[in-house]
Amino acid sequence: MRVMAFSPHPDDVELFCAGALAKYKARGHDVAITLVTNGNVGSETLPPDEIARIRVQEARNSAAIINAEFHFLGYDDEFLYDSPDVRRAFIDVIRAFRPDLILCPDKDNDYIPDHTRTGQLVWDVHKMVTVPNIPTEHAPAEHTYELWYYDTGAGIGFTPEVYVDITDYWDKKAAMIEAHESQAAWLKDQYDVPATYYGETLSRFRGFQSGCAYAEAFRKARMFPQAVSPDALIPTFITP
Repeated sequence: MRVMAFSPHPDDVELFCAGALAKYKARGHDVAITLVTNGNVGSETLPPDEIARIRVQEARNSAAIINAEFHFLGYDDEFLYDSPDVRRAFIDVIRAFRPDLILCPDKDNDYIPDHTRTGQLVWDVHKMVTVPNIPTEHAPAEHTYELWYYDTGAGIGFTPEVYVDITDYWDKKAAMIEAHESQAAWLKDQYDVPATYYGETLSRFRGFQSGCAYAEAFRKARMFPQAVSPDALIPTFITP
């Protein structure tokens, strides 16, 4: 299976679904991370171009920890908008990797604009990726992708439908979060907690809900046609 995760900012995928990605990769699946914005407002001391360069490299370093394919769309942090060019960029990166499954922010329940727009864009183009009359650099995909939304910050407004036990992959997730070294002081100043603590608290809470040490939470996007697993059962990987 081919699994792609969309990260609105450098470190979002790490905080909300890196454990699941590490688990997919360990089980032999192909994994890709698409970074949407460059993180160029994420510093109190460095100018935008410099912090963007640092943060994109940190995202690459994080993806390399699980040997995930890395894609970068390059939009400015906090200024992601829907437009024909943006839609085509989303369509093309999906066509380039041709995922069976996409993980992205919850367009309905997240509260950060770049997150909700990323989720909305992934939702909006889910049929467009297969349409020949929407040309991009890569050929149209053969099928639409399964779409699952990952958790929100502190779980606010998010009602999980499934949990992924990431207990055996917490160390990988923590290493991916820690790869974003530039954000240590920023997150401490913004939220008064270290980044790893932020990720660990949410993962422990979702684990507490689902009966394991660490977990990540997801809910399914509803669309037509709705995919059914070959054995007509709920996929065992994503059940509690």
